[in-house]
Amino acid sequence: MAPGAPPRDLGAQRRHGQLPAEVTGFIGRKAELARVTALLEAGRLVTVFGPGGVGKTRLALRAAALVQDRYPDGTCLIELSGTDDPGMLAATVADRLAIPAGGRPDPDVVIDYLRHQRMLLILDTCEHLIDACADLAEAAILGAPGVTLLATSRQPLDVLGEHTFLVPPLPVPALVPGDGASAAGGDALELFGQRAAAAVPGFQVTPANRPDAIRLCQRLDGIPLAIELAAVRLRALPLPELTARLDNRFQVLTSGRRGAVPRHQTLRSATDWSYRLCSPAERELWARLSAFAGGFDAGAAHEACADPGTSRADTLATLAALVDKSVVLRETADGDRYRLLDTLREYGRELLAASGREAAIRDRLLARALRQARAFEAACLADDQLARFRALHAEDANLQAALGHALGGPPGAERERAGADLAIALAPYWLISGLLAEGSQWLDRVLDRFAQASPQRARALAIRGRLATFRGDIPAAVADIEASIPLAGELGDELLAARAPMYLSLALAFAGRHEEAAAAGARAQRLMAAADDQDGLACGYPQLALLAQLTGDLDRCLALCGRGLRLLGDRGGERWVHSYLHLVAAFAYFRQPGRTAECLAELREALQAEQELGDLTGLAYALEILGWMAARERRLERAAWLLGAADGLWRQSGRRLDGIALLAEQHDAAVQAARDALGDKRYAALAATGRRRPLAYVIGHALAGTDELRKAETGAGPGAGAAVGGTLTAREQEIAVLVASGLSNREIAGRLFISKRTVDAHVEHIFSKLDISSRVQLTVWLRDKLAAVPAAAVPATAVPATAVPAARG
Repeated sequence: MAPGAPPRDLGAQRRHGQLPAEVTGFIGRKAELARVTALLEAGRLVTVFGPGGVGKTRLALRAAALVQDRYPDGTCLIELSGTDDPGMLAATVADRLAIPAGGRPDPDVVIDYLRHQRMLLILDTCEHLIDACADLAEAAILGAPGVTLLATSRQPLDVLGEHTFLVPPLPVPALVPGDGASAAGGDALELFGQRAAAAVPGFQVTPANRPDAIRLCQRLDGIPLAIELAAVRLRALPLPELTARLDNRFQVLTSGRRGAVPRHQTLRSATDWSYRLCSPAERELWARLSAFAGGFDAGAAHEACADPGTSRADTLATLAALVDKSVVLRETADGDRYRLLDTLREYGRELLAASGREAAIRDRLLARALRQARAFEAACLADDQLARFRALHAEDANLQAALGHALGGPPGAERERAGADLAIALAPYWLISGLLAEGSQWLDRVLDRFAQASPQRARALAIRGRLATFRGDIPAAVADIEASIPLAGELGDELLAARAPMYLSLALAFAGRHEEAAAAGARAQRLMAAADDQDGLACGYPQLALLAQLTGDLDRCLALCGRGLRLLGDRGGERWVHSYLHLVAAFAYFRQPGRTAECLAELREALQAEQELGDLTGLAYALEILGWMAARERRLERAAWLLGAADGLWRQSGRRLDGIALLAEQHDAAVQAARDALGDKRYAALAATGRRRPLAYVIGHALAGTDELRKAETGAGPGAGAAVGGTLTAREQEIAVLVASGLSNREIAGRLFISKRTVDAHVEHIFSKLDISSRVQLTVWLRDKLAAVPAAAVPATAVPATAVPAARG
C-alpha cells in the first residue's frame, strides 16, 4: 500500500474486482479484441465508440476480462445509463467504488481515492454525460497515474491522450448470384443462428434457409442488437416473412428483452436514445440525409440538404457532429464519403416524411443525379474514364433512388422529364457496369410515361434496344432501334439519327443478318463522320470488327481493331472500348493457326481493362476464349474451370456469348471435349470450382497459365514470388497486417500508394489462399502464423487515404 493511502475496503475490492458474467455466447470480434487490448496497453484512456446496439459494452467487458491481470487493484464497471444528471456522475462512481464519504461526493474525492489505485475503471454509456465524463477522465489521467479508463460511448470523449476505437458491425457473408449463399461464414450469421436457436428450440441455419438469414443480417447492417431482436421474433414469424417485413423494422422488432437496459429493449428505444442526444440542427440534417439511399460526400450533403443561406462550413460542422455521435459513419479516414446505417436511415425517413419536406429534398437529389450522369455521358470515353466511372458507380444506390422518385413517386411532369433524362443519360453507365436489366427496367418506365413522339421516347427506344442486344433479346432490340430511327429524324435529333444505325448494325449482326448489318454500319459511319462524332465512331469499331469476323474476313477484322485503337489515340486511360477491341482481336487470332501468342497478348490487355472496370460481360468473353484455347491444347482440367468461371459471370450479366452462333459452336466444342475426357462428374466439379472461386483468384491463375485452380490452402498463387509463412507473398503479408490492424481497403490503398481495386484483389487472394472469409479470421491466422509482426506495420491510427470506389464485380 502506498504511504498515506486510505485503508482499503476489502469487500468493495471484491465487488469491483469482478466483471458481470456473460449470459449469452460471445461471437467473433477477435480482431477488435486484439486492437482494444493493445490500446489499453498503449494508453490510459481508451474509448470504444460506435452506433447504438453495435456491441460496445460486450466488447469492452470481454477486453477488460482479457487484461484484468494487469491491474492489481482489480476492475470496476460503472454503468451510467441510469444516471441522467451530470452532477451525479461523481456520486455514481463513488458509490460503485464504495468510497467512504460524507454527503454528496465531488470529483476531487473520487480522484483522491483513485490516486492510490492501480486499476481499470470502465465507464459504460458516456454519451449522455459526455462533458462530465470527459472532465472526470481528464482529472483521472492527470491525478491518478495507476488508473486506466475504458469508456463506451456513441461518441469519443475528446480528451487529450484518448485512444479511440470505432466498433464496426459484425461481418455478414455475401450471397453468390446463381449459387445461393457463399461458403463464407460471417459473425453476424453465427450470432443470428445462436440466438435464433435459443428463441426457437431446434432452429438451425441450413442451406435452404441460409439465403434468407443472410438477407436479414444484411438488412440489419450486422448490428448485434437488431439481430438479437429479430431472432426473438422468429417465435411469431417464419424467417422469410420476417426478412420481408424489415422495411418496417421499428414496428417488427418491438419485442422487449427482460433484463435489458431500457435503451436496448427495442430497436426504436435504442435509436430514440441517439436522437435525444442530437441538437435540433443535427436532427434536421439526420432526417434530410436519410434521402440518400447510399453513401455521400460532404459536398453532396450540403448541396442536397442545406437550407438557402446556410454556409458550407455550417453544414460540415453539423455533419461532423453526427459523425461524432455515431449517427453518420465515415467510410474513409479523410472523410470523403459518409453513410447512414439502414436502421438509422429508416428512422430518419420517418422524420423527413413528418417534416413535409421529403419531396423537395428528393427533387434536389434528382437534379444532382442528373448533373452527374450527364457529366459522365459527355466524357465517358475520356482518358480518366476509370476514375469517372468509379465515382459514378459509388453513387449507384442514390441513382436508383433518384430514378424511383422521378418515375415511381409522386406525379409531376417536370419530375418525370428529369427522370427520363436521367435514365437516358445513364446509357454508357448501364453498359459499362453490366447493369443491363436494371437499365432496361427504368427505360420501360420512361416509355410507359412518354407514349407520344418526344426526344425522351426516341432516345429511350434506341438505348433500350442497345441494352436488349447485349442481353441477347435480339428481336426486341431490332424492333426498338428501328422504331427510334424515324423518330430521331422527325425530331431533328442528329446525334441519335447517326448513332442508332450503329446500334442496329450490332443487333442485326448478332441475329446473323450480316448484309443488313453491314449496310446499317456503313450508314452510321457516314452520318457520325459528318457530325464529327468521334466517340460514336470509336464505339463503332469493335462492332464493325466483330461483323467482319462473323463474315470470315479476319484480316479486315484485325485492321478495324487497329484503326479503332488509333482513333482512341492518346486516350490510354479509356478502358471500355479498348477492352472490346482487344477481345475481338483475340478471337480473330484464336481462329488463325499458330497465333496463340498474339491471342494471349490481346486477352491480357482485355482482362486488365475489364477487371479494372468490373465489366462482367467482357470478363466472361475473355475467360471463354482462354477456356477454348485450353481445350484445343488438351489441357482439359484448365478448360473446365475456366468455362465454369465464365458461366458464373454469364449468369450475372446476360445471355452466354450474346447468342452468337459462331461463338456458341466454339463453347459447345470446348465443353464436349472436356466432358469426354474428364467425365461429367469431374467436369461439373471443376466447373463449379471455377464458378465459386474469387474472381481475382481465377483471373490470376488464368493469366499465369496454370492447369490446376489450386485449393486456397495449398500455397501461394501463380506468379506470387517468394512466399512468406509458406502461403502469402511479401506484399500480401503487408496488406494482411494492415487489414488486421483495422484499416479499410481504401485506407490501405492510400498508405501503400496503390489503387483500392488492387487492394481488393489482394484481399480476395489472401482470403482464398487461406480458405477464410472474414477479417477476424485473418487476424487469428496472423496471430498463429506471423508471431513477429513489426510494430510499425500496425499503426495506432488509420492513415488518411484518397481512393475511388471500386466498380461492380
